[in-house]
Amino acid sequence: MYEILMSLPLLNGVSRTRILEIVGKTKFHFLKYLDGEKIINAGDPCTHIKFILSGAVRSSVSRNDQRFKVAQTLVAPSVIAPEFLFGKSPFYPATVTSIGSTGIMQIAKNDYLAMLTGDRVFMFNFLNMLSSSAQRSVEGILALTDGNLEERIAYWIVSLTQRDGKEIVMSCRQRDLYSLFGVQRSSLVAALQSLKDKDLIDFTQNEISVKSRSELLKLLATPEEEH
Repeated sequence: MYEILMSLPLLNGVSRTRILEIVGKTKFHFLKYLDGEKIINAGDPCTHIKFILSGAVRSSVSRNDQRFKVAQTLVAPSVIAPEFLFGKSPFYPATVTSIGSTGIMQIAKNDYLAMLTGDRVFMFNFLNMLSSSAQRSVEGILALTDGNLEERIAYWIVSLTQRDGKEIVMSCRQRDLYSLFGVQRSSLVAALQSLKDKDLIDFTQNEISVKSRSELLKLLATPEEEH
């Protein structure tokens, strides 16, 4: 159990003794989901922090009108949308479904808050994650306002997915995309083709498949997720 816990994001760097102390006084809830079972519905209150212990999940974010949809796979060990645990709008942004048999460990928000305030390593891990997200947003906003179209597309993809997201697919019509970015169709297709030539994405009329999120991130000239 110690090895499993130590491999989880946000728990790295804590001593074995400290982990044993926490296990003794914190309620860890272990849940099992079968293939295709719903784990989270978009809009659910974020009352627990949820770690993927085994297996994988498919996380999907979409607009109400379904014109834009972003799906990604999260593989154990991982954590589901930790940025939404606190703040003004603590609601899950994505619908999350199990892929195969999936093991989830969840900790109630109050119990996790006690962990954060009781151990500097936990606190620093969580603050670093929040800081990385905030810094990425600043770089991305600059890219949207002043960057080239490839950077703007990269930010759009990166901002809607997690650092460890895999098999990322953006479902949207090209005509909706060039309206979103305020460019002509020819400019959008040229930017997508350039990203494809760099082996970062593949695309069709209705989908963008991401081959390398980490390489795509480098277009934004921010190193926050390379460590």
